[in-house]
Amino acid sequence: MTPAPELSGLLRQLRSSAVLARANTRLFERPDRLPRAMLAALPYGTGLLAGLAASAARYPEVVAVTGPGERMTYGQMWTQTDALAAGLRAHGLSEDTTVGVLCRNSPMFVRALIASAKLGATVVLLNTAMSGPQLDDVVAAESITAVLGDTDLVGLLSSRPDVECFDGERLRGLIGALHTRRLAPPQRESKLVILTSGTTGTPKGAARSSGANALDAAASVLSSIPFRLRDTLVIPAPFFHAWGLNGLLLGLGMSATIVTTPAFSASDTITQLDRFQADGLIVVPTMLRRICDLDPATLARFNTGSLRFIASSGSAIAPGLVTETLDRFGPVLYNIYGSTEVALATIAGPADLRRHPTTAGRRVTGVGIAILDDAGNPVPDGTVGRVFVANSFRFDGYTNGATKESAGGGLSSGDKGYFDADGRLFIVGREDDMIVSGGENVYPLEVENLLNGDGRIVEAAVVGVDDERFGQVLKAVIVVADGEILTEDDVKKLVTGRLARFKVPKIIEFTDALPRTATGKLLRRKMI
Repeated sequence: MTPAPELSGLLRQLRSSAVLARANTRLFERPDRLPRAMLAALPYGTGLLAGLAASAARYPEVVAVTGPGERMTYGQMWTQTDALAAGLRAHGLSEDTTVGVLCRNSPMFVRALIASAKLGATVVLLNTAMSGPQLDDVVAAESITAVLGDTDLVGLLSSRPDVECFDGERLRGLIGALHTRRLAPPQRESKLVILTSGTTGTPKGAARSSGANALDAAASVLSSIPFRLRDTLVIPAPFFHAWGLNGLLLGLGMSATIVTTPAFSASDTITQLDRFQADGLIVVPTMLRRICDLDPATLARFNTGSLRFIASSGSAIAPGLVTETLDRFGPVLYNIYGSTEVALATIAGPADLRRHPTTAGRRVTGVGIAILDDAGNPVPDGTVGRVFVANSFRFDGYTNGATKESAGGGLSSGDKGYFDADGRLFIVGREDDMIVSGGENVYPLEVENLLNGDGRIVEAAVVGVDDERFGQVLKAVIVVADGEILTEDDVKKLVTGRLARFKVPKIIEFTDALPRTATGKLLRRKMI
C-alpha cells in the first residue's frame, strides 16, 4: 500500500534528516558550534542560505573557497555577501530583479551568487564560454536586467544599455563598503535558473527554487557518496553548470574547503589534489579523461592517496575511462546520472563500476525511476524503454513556460535504458540520438562504447548521416591516440564480428578533438 502524501513527505523528511545528521556529526567538536549553526540557519528555512548561514556560524575561521591568489573564509563569505547585497540593493536590485551571474570559478562567483540570493532575486547562471551575441540572446530571453561578473566577460555586454553591469572592480568596491548591520533574510526565496547545455540550439533556462527540497537532494548524494563534514574538495567542474553548482553548494553546506581555478588544467588539478591532500574531486568526464592522459611519470609524482571519492557527472563516461580511473586512483570513482531538469537519478559506486563499467548505477534515496514503453506502460527488467525520474527536487519548468514530458509521476530524462535483474540502470542512448539505418534502430552509445574500449582510440563518437539507400548510415568520428596508426578498415573490422552488421560505421572520420560544449557534452550536430 502506498502511504498518504502527507505521511510520505514526513517519512522522506525524517530519512533525509537522519542522513544529514550523520554526515554533519563531528567527534570532539567544541560543544557550542553545532547549536550556533542551527540557530543561524533557522531564519532561512531549509534552502541555500540556511546551509551557508550554518557553516558561517559554525566555522567562521575555516577557508570556504580558495583560488589562485585569493581565499575566503566562511566568516568573510557571510559578511562580504551582506555588504554586496546591501550595495546592490542601493542600486535598485531587489527580489523583482533577474540577475545574471557571469563569473568563472572563483570566490567572486560565490559572492555574486550568495549576494543575489540574499536579495531574493532570480539568478541566471550564464555560461562563461558564450560569445557576445549568444549572451545577448540569453539576456533578452531571460529578461535579465543586471549582470554580475568577471570584467572581461561583462565587457561583452557593453552594447546593452538596458542591462546594468557590475564588473569585478565594481563588485569589489561594493564589498569594500562594509556595513555593521546584518542583512535581514529575504522576503522571498531566490530562484536559480541553470541554462541547458544548448547542444541543439539556443539554451533554455531551467528554473528551480534555491530551496527546492535541498535537504532531500543533499541526503540523496550523501547516502551514496562519502562526503564528510569539513572535507577539502577540488572542483574544476564549472559552477554555472548543474553538476559543478551542486558540488559547490553541497560542499559549502558541509563546511568544506572548495579549491578551484577559473580555467581547467589537468596538471593544475592533480597538483591541487596533492598540495591540499583533497578528500574529493568533482569533475565532468572530459576533465577526467585529460587527467588520465597525463604522462604516467607525471601522475606518479603526485600523492592522491587522500582521495575518498571522484564524483563524475554531466555526460556519459566511457567504460575504458572508468576502468582506467579505478586502476589509477583506486576504488574511489562514483558516476552520477541525472540532468538539469530531473536532477539526480542514480549513482554508480566503485564496486558496480568495476563489474559493469557502462552502468549508470542504482536508484538513490528519495528517487523513483520507471522504464516505460511508448504507450506509457512499465517494461520488465532487461527491456529497453523510456526513462522517467520522480523526486522532490526536480526543476520547476523552463522559463519559457515549457516543461518536460511526464508520466507515472516522473519526468522524462530524454534517455532510453533498462534495469538489470540486480537493480542497476543502463542507458543505451538519447531518444533523439537514435539512428534508423535500413529499417534497423541503432543507439550510438553501444558502438561508441566498443570503439572507446580500444587502446588506440582516445575517444570516438557516432552520428547518423542521411543516405539515399539506407535512410541513414553510421558515421564514426575518432580521435586516435598519440603514436598509434588506425585506418578506416581497422575501425570497421573492430566493430564487425562484435556487433550486428548494420551497426558497422560506413563513414569514418579522424579528427584532433571532438566538438563539445564548455561542460563536455558532445555537439553531435557538428559531426554530421
